Amino acid sequence: MKLLVVEDEQKLAQYLQKGLGTAGFVVDLAHDGVTGLHMSLEFDYAAIILDSMLPGMDGLSLLAALRTKKQTPVLMLTALGKVEDRVNGLQTGADDYLVKPFAFSELIARIHGLLRRSATQQPEATSNRLALHDLEMDLARRKVLRNGQRIDLSAKEFLLLSLFLRKQGEVLSRTEIAEQVWDMNFDSNTNVVEVSIKRLRAKMDTPFEIPLLHTVRGMGYVLELRE
Repeated sequence: MKLLVVEDEQKLAQYLQKGLGTAGFVVDLAHDGVTGLHMSLEFDYAAIILDSMLPGMDGLSLLAALRTKKQTPVLMLTALGKVEDRVNGLQTGADDYLVKPFAFSELIARIHGLLRRSATQQPEATSNRLALHDLEMDLARRKVLRNGQRIDLSAKEFLLLSLFLRKQGEVLSRTEIAEQVWDMNFDSNTNVVEVSIKRLRAKMDTPFEIPLLHTVRGMGYVLELRE
């Protein structure tokens, strides 16, 4: 599998290229944000390892631009360990986060986790459409309609809604949602789930008469049509 590493520290980039190569990956390198964005859009990668601090274009800006075109799994590397920094990255579209310094074995484990999750999220030819009441999702075209109206979702909002539609009627805890959508160990100090739920509701529930996404106090959230 082919990976892209976008890292401006030359020694770290070469270390990652060598280590990931030994682990069986083919690795391309980019040392600035502009080159990283060009390569990520021009070529297809199984996953991207993205540094947050880059010359030319920072990691979050690169990620935001990438998400308008592609949903390639992205693992962000950063020296910033604050909760709000992780939340910003995840809300922009990162699939996972790893704070420097890190153990190489953890990096490998997280990459494999991203690849496994990415494989399970590929739409099956026989189940490209998910629906509930007047809400419809076309997985192949990445299109969402409610009552015939187009709803524009971010990459994470799309994954979040697809999870609820696949498991409609099931109560999903914050931990389950974080693990399924962000592939992260749940941090009780992180409000990324609540913020994303709020944004999703504002787009697919608030403008319409009948709410579909409900809070189950003390348990989590459920997508269902209630009488």
